[in-house]
Amino acid sequence: MAIKKVLVVDDSTADLVNLQKIISDAGYLVMTATSGQEAIKKAQAESPDIIFMDIVMDRMDGYQACRELNQSTKTRDIPVVFVTSKNQKADRMWAEMQGGKALVSKPYTADQILEQISRFQ
Repeated sequence: MAIKKVLVVDDSTADLVNLQKIISDAGYLVMTATSGQEAIKKAQAESPDIIFMDIVMDRMDGYQACRELNQSTKTRDIPVVFVTSKNQKADRMWAEMQGGKALVSKPYTADQILEQISRFQ
């Protein structure tokens, strides 16, 4: 599958802008969302090829959004990569149990983000 469209989800403007720049500078179309609910709506409407999602967000966290995305036939095949400050072994296991395909710890490098995209090409 060729990755063209990427959805970035984070309630931190700084992290959102940073991820957006890394991914768009690499030549991908980037959409953004600032909450789990917005991520689900955009994923259903835009069908991104991959989603980078924060875990700790107000109202609906990344885990819950990932579970909902995985329950929908329209979005279940979109890989979700968590980008988070939560980086304990238990966090990684829980992320995988929620349907996440990978977890990148903050602070991250541009190479770590782009490596995740290349994994799903």
